[in-house]
Amino acid sequence: MPELLDAPALCSTCSPPLPDNPPPSEPALQCPDCDERAFCEDCGEQATETHETVNDGVLCTACTRRWSECEYCARYTTTGEATVGGDIVCDTCHLDHYWRCSDCRLLSRYLRSVDSGDEVCRDCQSHYRECSDCDYLTTSDDYCSSCYRDRRDDYIHDYSYKPDPYFHGQGPVFLGLELEIKTLGRSLQACAEIAADHLGDLGYLKEDGSIGYGGGFEIVTHPMSYEWAIAEFPWNMLRELRIRGAYVDDHVGIHVHVSRAGFDSPAHVYRWMKFFYRNETQAVRLARRRSDDWASFTSETRADIAKFAKGERFGHGRYQAINVNPEDTFEVRIFASSLHSQQVQAALAFIAASVEYTRTLTAGDVARRRGWEWTVFVTWVRAHRIYLPLLAEMETLQCAS
Repeated sequence: MPELLDAPALCSTCSPPLPDNPPPSEPALQCPDCDERAFCEDCGEQATETHETVNDGVLCTACTRRWSECEYCARYTTTGEATVGGDIVCDTCHLDHYWRCSDCRLLSRYLRSVDSGDEVCRDCQSHYRECSDCDYLTTSDDYCSSCYRDRRDDYIHDYSYKPDPYFHGQGPVFLGLELEIKTLGRSLQACAEIAADHLGDLGYLKEDGSIGYGGGFEIVTHPMSYEWAIAEFPWNMLRELRIRGAYVDDHVGIHVHVSRAGFDSPAHVYRWMKFFYRNETQAVRLARRRSDDWASFTSETRADIAKFAKGERFGHGRYQAINVNPEDTFEVRIFASSLHSQQVQAALAFIAASVEYTRTLTAGDVARRRGWEWTVFVTWVRAHRIYLPLLAEMETLQCAS
């Protein structure tokens, strides 16, 4: 019995003797090291090895299996959200250090901006292309929306753009072509580059309200003589534009400006406009459309031809078959747009031919030789081979008689 009284008191947790040799009547005493050990937040037992939780508590090693370790702060949590790496981030670290991917909706510390305004994680970047000019991601072929607009503006001017005219060929009659086209999606940039490269100093590209912003453009040429246009205009450009995705529909047209200076006199202007309006049916067929909204044949305009021939420029608006508003030209607006050479050439040819046909038309021609009639004009066109594109289109559209 004396030996038991002399036995050292042991720590109830780790077993080594307790310091100061307390009496064995207090067997639950612990050594200082064990006395400082915390209790597990999950099971309530003292933890030999502790793991910190987001609530500033501790877990024993066994209980960590039921919790999730935050990938950022390495503390344990029972909530949190998944990250792109497949781990969990606690709520506090989520708010301070993570952002949600717009595509996969998982959390990530690193996101890339997309030109749509979204932000995506590294795993989702593979669904996009990098803009060729900046760090943004894009779903387009080459450029983000911002850089695309900047590059587009290098080629397509706003509607008010109007440089000084540069004349091509020999007058006195000069024609200016305005060809409205549309494009598919992001082919606008490629089509604009094609058109600008082919045109060179012959013309330029503009926005137009009938096309709509970003959906196409208007090809505008400087003044050309008809002969020069047929020989020198880059006609193969139209085919290349078609291949690249340009197209036309009922909302776009061809406008042809003819120089006022190309007419001999007010009487010549009168004869030309009179011939034009008297043959409305055939002109509309040749134009491949009737557009009362954009190129109207009105009885009011027809009644005022004499005033317009003498220089009156206003009264019925510009959306007439022949717009008399421009100071230096008459604008013929009747034609449907086209990306086929014969149809565009025929539009130019019709204006040039009608001006020349009416230049020498006399009262005797009208009275005795039916000079106002379309069939007589067609006969005249057949005799002037320079207008073959017009004759070919007339035959195609069955208005050559």
